Amino acid sequence: MGKHVLIAGGTGLIGRATTAALVSAGHRVTVAARKEVPSPEGASFAKLDALDAAAVHRTIDGVAPDAIVNILTAIPDPTDPRRMASEYASTNRLRVEGTRNLIAAAPGVPLVSESIAFAYDPAPGEADEQATLWVRPPKQFAPVLDAILSLEQQTRAAGGTVLRLGHLIGSGTSFSRRGGGFAAQVQAGKVPLVAGGHSAFSFAHLSDVAAAFDRALDGPAGTYNIVDDEPVEMATWLPVMAERLNAGAPKDVPKALARLAVGGWGVAFMTQLRAASNASAKAKLSWQPSRPWRSSLGVD
Repeated sequence: MGKHVLIAGGTGLIGRATTAALVSAGHRVTVAARKEVPSPEGASFAKLDALDAAAVHRTIDGVAPDAIVNILTAIPDPTDPRRMASEYASTNRLRVEGTRNLIAAAPGVPLVSESIAFAYDPAPGEADEQATLWVRPPKQFAPVLDAILSLEQQTRAAGGTVLRLGHLIGSGTSFSRRGGGFAAQVQAGKVPLVAGGHSAFSFAHLSDVAAAFDRALDGPAGTYNIVDDEPVEMATWLPVMAERLNAGAPKDVPKALARLAVGGWGVAFMTQLRAASNASAKAKLSWQPSRPWRSSLGVD
């Protein structure tokens, strides 16, 4: 039997894909956000100012959901890695204060919150969900990580589920050909391989992410990496993406030169990220990714 699901922050890419998936699965969906945009057929809309505690209570009381999906973000595309702390300030507040307000307004209502799967402390191999998150993160990434830690702690304390999403691919994402901010930088030849490009990426297609939120509504509470089956170094995927975008082959540059252009977080992004394992999501949520990066990166 379907649930009545409120998707907080449901007007973005993840929200629209998840709304469509949940409606298709037989759930009744209310998309909640500050501004209304066209939602997939079968969903309704409720106004939500997630940073106004009283307003959140009114919305939750009016909707009376059986479950809440928390994907509150305000992430610019592209993001300047030298200014990540300031450009993520609104998202950080939504992840900390917005999550707090949702939980306070809906005690006992099952909650599934969006997190990220690329904040693990650099180390060899794929990280499972028990691996340590970044211990000494680059300065620009530190407040982002603090907000993620708060969101996850609050969600788990409320008995909810955390989905740590890989780098999003699919139509409309930063890595897509049409309108993607990162893709535009690749096309312009502005994304090199730094010191060999050994950052390990775990990607996640929007359709697979949406399916994971659907599975999480009925699965056991916990923390799960939602990523595809093929972690891949930047040295492998960036040339493939550049070729698909009809861009020149990326140049290799040393860390010192790259740091002048993109700062410490930009260099870490290109040299230190650790891949994530999806084994737990497969086993416990009966979830299976279907859109690997090789078929989806740099296309629409």
